[in-house]
Amino acid sequence: MADDIAEKLDNLDKALTSIEAVVDLDSKRQEIASLQEQVAAPDLWDDQENAQRVTSRLSAVQGEVERVSGLRQRLDDAAVLVELAAEEADPDSLAEAEREIARLEKSIQALEVRTLLSGEYDPREAMVTIRAEAGGVDAADFASMLMRMYLRWAERHGYSSQVFDTSYAEEAGIKSATFQISAPFAYGTLSVEQGTHRLVRISPFDNQGRRQTSFAGVEVLPVTEETDHIDIPEADIRVDVFRSSGPGGQSVNTTDSAVRITHLPTGIVVSCQNEKSQLQNKAAALRVLQARLLEKARKDREAEMNALKGDGGNSWGAQMRSYVLQPYQMVKDLRTDYEEGNPDAVFDGSIDGFIDAGIRWRKRTETADA
Repeated sequence: MADDIAEKLDNLDKALTSIEAVVDLDSKRQEIASLQEQVAAPDLWDDQENAQRVTSRLSAVQGEVERVSGLRQRLDDAAVLVELAAEEADPDSLAEAEREIARLEKSIQALEVRTLLSGEYDPREAMVTIRAEAGGVDAADFASMLMRMYLRWAERHGYSSQVFDTSYAEEAGIKSATFQISAPFAYGTLSVEQGTHRLVRISPFDNQGRRQTSFAGVEVLPVTEETDHIDIPEADIRVDVFRSSGPGGQSVNTTDSAVRITHLPTGIVVSCQNEKSQLQNKAAALRVLQARLLEKARKDREAEMNALKGDGGNSWGAQMRSYVLQPYQMVKDLRTDYEEGNPDAVFDGSIDGFIDAGIRWRKRTETADA
């Protein structure tokens, strides 16, 4: 048993050492010192957008360093506990060490997934759009369930989110929604969620109680940054204003504050109606448009490379996950075969297992295609 524990500790040490090399703790600590100097500046909040960016980045980098350093400390403590338990022939301490090692294995494996995110835009924040597809009112309801699922996932991890636009369906649910998840590597993490999701259940909207299948599409884009240089001339866009729609409340449906922007060269249309003023909605809609244009440029480059390689391109639009509530309960990813038997927990934001499996699957696919 002691030999098995020693081997596990050795393997965990190697895995964590590899993670520490990828994360580069020294450079992260230097970045923290620089950010702390900026935060201490008396004029920081003169530019609120920059102040929020700096403080958010500081919190994220500190959290990353603390997470890795904390695991290293726990691993060292576990090794000491094993050594003491062996010297004193203490079975209780040895059992506690084994439980801690099991917890460390899970934590290090989860952190190891982060090291697989090496794409150009993976470190970015994520812009997520969910659309109801085939299935009528059930699809609209399913789209709202997925929106809540991702927002709950963000909440569970302490990530901030901002909803830009919600288009409500007439009977229930939503036609579409766009929101941003602000966290390090949010795009790299959530990009594996992109594709068509399928729900099978007894429809609550069918008075005959029949089983229905409905679909919703998830699109994940990287949020643009100042270095992207996406120029959008005023002549290339048409801006329309309209009244916000949705469930009541003060100032809803009373002013033309909602904004719809059409990018004339590409035909891309975005809208925002969740801010209080027309100027705020226009600024938010432009951020969404920039993210769409950035993704279009990336896909155009990818299509060129796929044409050169002679393959059929990617399959992001393919059906990727099924949520079955009847006649049995199962959520299964059709690419990785990862599955969970508790759909309620999944819809409440417990999707880390699917995300981790998806990231590993994507890395294997990229390596095989290279």
